[in-house]
Amino acid sequence: MTVFSKAMVAVSLVFTTAAVHAQVLFTYGGKPVTKNEFLKAYRKNNTENKATDQSYSDYLELFIRFKLKVQAAQAMRLDTMSNQEAELRSFRNQVVENYINDDETINELIDEEIARGKKDIHIAHIFVATKKGATEQEIKQASDKINAAWSQLQKGQDFGKVAAEFSEDPSVSSNKGDIGYITALVLPYELESAIYATTPGKVSAPVRSKAGFHIFKNLGEREGLGRMKAAQILVSFPPGANEEQKQQTKQKADSIYNVLVKGSDFKALAAKFSSDNLTWQAGGEMMEFGVGQYELPFETAAFALKNDGDISEPVLTTYGYHIIKRLQRKSPLADDTSKAHRDDIKQRILQSDRMEVAKQRMLKKVLQLTGFKKSTVNQQHFTVVTDSILQKKKAPKFADMNDKTPLFSFAKQTITVKEWQTYLEMIRDYENMKAGKTDNQLLDQFIESSAFDYYRSHMEEYNKEFAYQLNEFKEGNLLFEVMQRKVWDVASTDTAGLKKYYSEHKDKYWWESSADAIIFTASNETVAEDIRKKVKENYKDWQKYIDNSSGQLQGDSGRFELNQIPVVDRTNFTEGLITANVKNQTDKSVAFAYIVKLHPDKEVRNFADARGFVINDYQVYLEEKWINELKKKYPVNINTAVVKSLPK
Repeated sequence: MTVFSKAMVAVSLVFTTAAVHAQVLFTYGGKPVTKNEFLKAYRKNNTENKATDQSYSDYLELFIRFKLKVQAAQAMRLDTMSNQEAELRSFRNQVVENYINDDETINELIDEEIARGKKDIHIAHIFVATKKGATEQEIKQASDKINAAWSQLQKGQDFGKVAAEFSEDPSVSSNKGDIGYITALVLPYELESAIYATTPGKVSAPVRSKAGFHIFKNLGEREGLGRMKAAQILVSFPPGANEEQKQQTKQKADSIYNVLVKGSDFKALAAKFSSDNLTWQAGGEMMEFGVGQYELPFETAAFALKNDGDISEPVLTTYGYHIIKRLQRKSPLADDTSKAHRDDIKQRILQSDRMEVAKQRMLKKVLQLTGFKKSTVNQQHFTVVTDSILQKKKAPKFADMNDKTPLFSFAKQTITVKEWQTYLEMIRDYENMKAGKTDNQLLDQFIESSAFDYYRSHMEEYNKEFAYQLNEFKEGNLLFEVMQRKVWDVASTDTAGLKKYYSEHKDKYWWESSADAIIFTASNETVAEDIRKKVKENYKDWQKYIDNSSGQLQGDSGRFELNQIPVVDRTNFTEGLITANVKNQTDKSVAFAYIVKLHPDKEVRNFADARGFVINDYQVYLEEKWINELKKKYPVNINTAVVKSLPK
């Protein structure tokens, strides 16, 4: 069997067997290109036009030529060049982080918060604090206290009484733990989840946050009020105000309200009278807020306003009296599929502790994808080694634990005690990375860091879209490099070849009616008028005028076809003519020309005048010659049946 016939058999096999899984559109030198790969490239580069047989045919030829050129570059081993590898690494580092965030998890959180936001929950609360950096003993004491409260509640004790006895919330003496309504995206995620998992009338099990321990009671639910955009005028109490001062504050607030009712400008009065340092300069306009963010009287009054533009009577809080103007109300019952609604929720999630939730969910997926396996080690020896490193002591060597002992592994990498030591040496001087954490918690932290590093460096194996984008960049770079070497550089430097091509195609290069001219571009009309006068007196010093213009004037001298010279409308060109100003409406620059000499008749361009056109044509000639050579070296076979199946 000849080499050629073997190739044909191979192509036939590719078309018949691979089509079962992914239809092959064409092969080049036996390499298959699938229908899906072609369509992905076609759709990316043809966003404006409707798919037709002709558009597919045109793009197929371009795509085949592209693949042949990249194949030629790889055959020349251009992909191993240091600059190609460096640019690919740089691009990879730029885009890989875009694929670390788990869009699926983010969307799950968006869906969850939208669903939760459709109802507000009235809650009561028992809180036992744990201070930052609390010892294990202090944490245990807090845990025992919250569990004692929980035990009382399980026996049927009144929540208010238990809250008054155990809760460390300063407001418990007045509210018996009742802190009003909350909604989604107000509290930390773990607390919100505990509340929304508790049915009306029931009490949650103790839940821990960074601040301490909590128990919640669901006192009732209502349809979600949504979010509010409002402005306020705050007339605040003086520090340590007595009853007389508070009454004076109320009278001042009432006076401002009465003026507003009569039509005075809210923004002006806010700027003049509001004590809210964050909003008075913006006419009192506040950041958008939801249920559970402000004191209950303020919240109740704000959400009671029926229409945009409505103004509340003065509302008393612990800060003073607030006059609230409703600007916009957003319903939580908005269309769940609305992009604007989902984007708004997403931005609030990205700025909350929910990103840590998303990260932990993503970590779970990464550990599974990367084949993570934790090794069994001697826990006592592990603790000794770890503590020694953290204390900057020489870590002892044990028979079952040394630098090469594996701690955990991924599909293609094993992490040993040596890497663990390097990590501990890096973090041991940073209290925020190790304070209050056990050895195993530090190990979990190291596993997380290592897992994401491994996932990041092997992203192509786990994310097809990333692999496609990386390969697309690599092939684009190779295309540029090989075109530079095989076509562009050759065409611009092969003077003998250019002259030969020019001689064989002289009749392609003509001057239409033309003129030797100087075309000026001034930054504005004032500069243009000043230069016009100077050019009229002595056009030969045109370069001097440009040099002395401080960058406000540019010029180009040469032979131009008359249709290249900027004019307002039809112009009777004569030697010595200064054409009328042509104003650019975008940047207000002004262009005009000085006609030095006319060439009214059509003339063949000499080589120097035609050089730019010759280079372009010579590039096309060289490329076509090269493509024909590549098609012989890498025979192209198109599966017409698959071409006909391309979607219109």
